[in-house]
Amino acid sequence: MTDPLLQYRDRFPILSKTKYLVSHSLGAMPEATREALVEYADLWASRGVRAWGDKWWMMSIEVGDIIAPLIGAPPGSVVMLPNVTTAEAVVLSSYEYTAPRNRVVIVDGEFPSVRYIYDRLARRLGAEIVTVPHDATGLGFDLDRLLAAIDERTQIVPIGHILFESSYMIDVEAIARRCREVGATLVLDVFQSAGIVPVDVTGWDVPIAVGGVLKWLCGGPGGSFLYVDPALRAKLEPSFTGWMAHANPFAFEAPPMRFRDDALRFALGTPPIPALYAAREGPKVIAEASGGDMNVIREKSLRQTQRIMDLADARGFELRTPRESDRRGGSVSVLMPHAKEVAYELNAEDIVCDFRPGAGVRFSPHFYTTDDELEIAFATVDEILRTDRWKRQAAKQTIVT
Repeated sequence: MTDPLLQYRDRFPILSKTKYLVSHSLGAMPEATREALVEYADLWASRGVRAWGDKWWMMSIEVGDIIAPLIGAPPGSVVMLPNVTTAEAVVLSSYEYTAPRNRVVIVDGEFPSVRYIYDRLARRLGAEIVTVPHDATGLGFDLDRLLAAIDERTQIVPIGHILFESSYMIDVEAIARRCREVGATLVLDVFQSAGIVPVDVTGWDVPIAVGGVLKWLCGGPGGSFLYVDPALRAKLEPSFTGWMAHANPFAFEAPPMRFRDDALRFALGTPPIPALYAAREGPKVIAEASGGDMNVIREKSLRQTQRIMDLADARGFELRTPRESDRRGGSVSVLMPHAKEVAYELNAEDIVCDFRPGAGVRFSPHFYTTDDELEIAFATVDEILRTDRWKRQAAKQTIVT
């Protein structure tokens, strides 16, 4: 059977020589990104400071508009920020944390950077942090326990759509519904879902979402995004802010702050313009490949992640990812003997994956992955273990984060 998604492989240079099974960490770079960065350099070289008026000033929203349909957001509702930590801080600073509504409900398994910002900054702002522990499997959490923790004392609920280590996918609609019932605000992190599973912030009635193009959207570092429901936007005034969020930035007014009415209301200082050029190309390819229906990519992802699980089962390896398709994101974590060393050896052979303590080797096929690449990866694992090549230290290299 011909896989129509493979027609896009030649747009990604690394795929010509590499079995790239790590898009959960850093997506492959489209060749068009090289051209976009040349465009940036040419504009700066030829126009200098005039480039701001020519192109750069509104680019944070223009790139956001490329991403918006991929997450079910309306035009003009997404602004680009340097990283999710920054986006979460902007959101966090938009709320008061005065008892009795001063709780932040979070779950075990969130990406550490998100937990750090809430543990440190939110506490200093007066928040009480409520952490829902892992369930018995250690992969996710008990939904009823989480829903019970979200009550009238809860201000915000920052939670990942897909947890980064286990690829556990949450029930967004149930959590969003509970937040609405008690007046809490859901802050959905779609970093590990945008570009690999369907995301619909409007249909799910999600008021705020954060994410980035670094991973499944193939947009590179420095390109994260913040979505705020336009109906909520005017009610929020972040204290973590900057001059680009001002209603008249070139008036250079002293405080108090006067906020813009558009998505740049949540902008900060001068944005990383080169990262915005890089960020725009990957999402364009995802949109083209999916034809506007992310289920096209999702169906292939489910089939290939199931194949990875079958290959792991055949070898007696333990899975650290849910088997249920409705609870599984785009990557599979496999505990195998000498997992860290095996990951080093696979990377040395241009079979790119990564390792996480407690999760093992993480593999993530994407829309550009062939079925044969999965078979070759596990055959190579067999050879590494059979020959004790995992013991070699000379092939050590930096495993991507």
